[in-house]
Amino acid sequence: MQTSDRPLNLTSTLNAPHRTASVSRKTGETDVQVTIDLDGSGQCIANTGIPFLDHMLHQIASHGLIDLDIQATGDIEIDDHHTNEDVGITLGMALGQALGDRKGIVRFGHFLAPLDEALIQVALDFSGRPHLSYGLDIPTQRVGTYDTQLVREFFVALVNHSQMTLHIRQLDGINSHHIIEATFKAFARSLRMATEVDPRRAHTIPSSKGVI
Repeated sequence: MQTSDRPLNLTSTLNAPHRTASVSRKTGETDVQVTIDLDGSGQCIANTGIPFLDHMLHQIASHGLIDLDIQATGDIEIDDHHTNEDVGITLGMALGQALGDRKGIVRFGHFLAPLDEALIQVALDFSGRPHLSYGLDIPTQRVGTYDTQLVREFFVALVNHSQMTLHIRQLDGINSHHIIEATFKAFARSLRMATEVDPRRAHTIPSSKGVI
C-alpha cells in the first residue's frame, strides 16, 4: 500500500487528454476531496482515517488502472459510517464528472474474481439509472475495526452518485476479508472494462436511444 503524502500528478479539468475530475464535499460531519484520472496507471493516495477502506480504495485504483487521490476527515470518533458513506458519495460524483456525457465508452463491465476460497461476480452498467443489487453474505460483523455493514453503504453511495447499475453476487467464500477484497477487485475490473473507450463507437453515446 502506498503511504506517501506526495500529491499525484492529476489534472482537474475534463478538457485535458485524460478523463479527470476533482470534487470536494464538505458537511457538518465530513470533509472529503477526491481527484480521479480514469486513464491512469493505478496510482493511489487514500487517507480517510479508516485503514480498511483505504486498503479497498487501493484495490479500485490498482485493478481498475485508475489514479485516485482521496483525502477525508470525519467524525470517526463516533463511528466510521459518515466518512465511509461520504467517500462513496464523493467518489461517485467524481466518477460521473470524469465520464462526462459517456460518449465512446464500452458502458458495460463484468468480472469474476477469485480470492482463495472466495468467488465474487460483479456486473455493472453506466446506464444513468442508479440501482444496486447486493448479494454478499459476510459472516463476521467486523474486519479489524471496520464494520462489514459499511461495504453495502459504500456501494449504495457510489452507485447513486455515479448513476450506474451494479450487481454484486457472492458465489463462494467464508472469510470476511477475502469476500470484501474480492468484491472490490471484481468491481475495479468491471469498472475498467466499462469505462474503456471503444474505438468503434468513436464519439457516440453507447445507447440505441442516443442518450444516457
